[in-house]
Amino acid sequence: MRMTLFRCIGAITVLLTAPGTQAALLSVAGGQAVYDTDLDLTWVSDANLAASNTFGLPTGVNLGPHPLDPSGVGGIIHADGTITWSGALFWIDAMNAANYLGASDWRLPITPQPDPTCDIQTGDVPPLGLGKNCTGSEMGHLYNIEGVTFATPGLFSNVQAPSYWSETEYLPSALPRVWVFRFTNGSQGQTGSGNGLRAWAVRSGNIGVVPVPAAVWLFGSGLLGLAGLTRRSRKS
Repeated sequence: MRMTLFRCIGAITVLLTAPGTQAALLSVAGGQAVYDTDLDLTWVSDANLAASNTFGLPTGVNLGPHPLDPSGVGGIIHADGTITWSGALFWIDAMNAANYLGASDWRLPITPQPDPTCDIQTGDVPPLGLGKNCTGSEMGHLYNIEGVTFATPGLFSNVQAPSYWSETEYLPSALPRVWVFRFTNGSQGQTGSGNGLRAWAVRSGNIGVVPVPAAVWLFGSGLLGLAGLTRRSRKS
């Protein structure tokens, strides 16, 4: 009986650790967010949420420059969800003030400098991470590792063209510029903060409770039953 119990424990261990048993992306918060188990990040599932929810901010109105935007370009949220970088930062602030999905630590995705995982463009001196096949940035990981693209959004909705704002400023430029990512072709680049791009909110950690798969509960119940049978056998 003890050997049977050990074999069941081994079978459960193989089930839980076998490649492909659990996808890296999980739908959480009633489908309103997606959790990346690889990077321990929660993304808003609507990749163009600013078009439907401005968290009380007006559209088409210059909100002035955000304190974190050194360019001085005003923040504007357009009705279609395109947004300047200052506008994106104001939008994130409003999202956090609203405690969206029970969290107040939303942000824009981060791009490391340098990002050595990219196909570095020769014009980037020093090489900081322009090009394609980037996996070091959070959006690059989502595109190149998780396979989330404009054409194949998976658990996400409203993935847009052309580009999405990063939270990270592009440091080498004499003029204020910001890292961006294109989910149409997977290229990582940089642009001026006054352009109308898209904003995709993300936060660290899992915002939702991931349910235990039914198969695991089934195995667990069987294991408990075997354990009880083993104890009764020892007493008899």
